[in-house]
Formats: sequence, structure tokens, C-alpha cells
Amino acid sequence: MTESRLSAADPGRARPPQTVGSGPGSGWVAFAGVMLLLVGAFNVVVGLVALFRSGVFVAAPSGVLVFSITGWGWIHLIGGILLFITGLGVFSGNAIARVAAVVLAGLNAIAQLTFLPVYPLWAIVVIVLDVVVIAAVLSQGTTPVSD
Repeated sequence: MTESRLSAADPGRARPPQTVGSGPGSGWVAFAGVMLLLVGAFNVVVGLVALFRSGVFVAAPSGVLVFSITGWGWIHLIGGILLFITGLGVFSGNAIARVAAVVLAGLNAIAQLTFLPVYPLWAIVVIVLDVVVIAAVLSQGTTPVSD
């Protein structure tokens, strides 16, 4: 008999516990982890470029909101490192990392909005990725899988 037939034939038999990464929505959470790693890496690269080669970015006449290109470089660098670390936490199944992922992706989307005058296409791509990360992390929920 197969395992599923044995379980159905013997209702008193215990089923093996579900592991992290199993159940509905776990694929979306893994996807969110990958996207967090990518968005974090993208932000680190943009931050480093803004710090060391600020001439790559061409500001519109209105300029960058609030900070200079160097200031935004630091914000992107630190944010990218935090997003990358959070992505690793999401992979480990940490619930706090999932909350941090939603908060950091939201803050990153807001930071990208202010980066729009400097590099509009890149900012829009990263905003879309942030929204996808938020949707993917929130898709699993926290309720246990019912039998």
C-alpha cells in the first residue's frame, strides 16, 4: 500500500509534521526570498555607483528630493544590505523576516519614488519588484494547513 492509502485506511495513524517550505503558498515565499536578494543586490549596486560614480546619474532640473546623489547612494547601499539579509531570513522561514520584508520592501518602494527624477526606468522596475515581494510574502498567511 502507498503512504496515502495507509493514512486513509488508519485514521489514528499520525501524519509526518509539515516542514518549513511545504504547504500552500510556500513557493511564493521562496520567490519573495529570491526577489529580496535580487532587489537588495540591485540597491547595493546602485548605492555603490551613486557613491563612487555619481556622474552616471543625470538629475532632472528639479533634482533629487531631499538628498544629494551621494546621500541617496548611502540610503540605497544600507537599504540593499538590509533587504539582502531579510531575503536570507525569509528563506529560513523566520516570521520576523517576513514582517521585515514587507516593511523594507514598502520603504524601498517609497525611496525609489524619490529616485524617479534621476533614473525613472530603473526606479519603476524596482518599485514593481517591491510590490511583487510584498504580495508574495503576504500570499502564504499564517494559518496552519488544514487536513
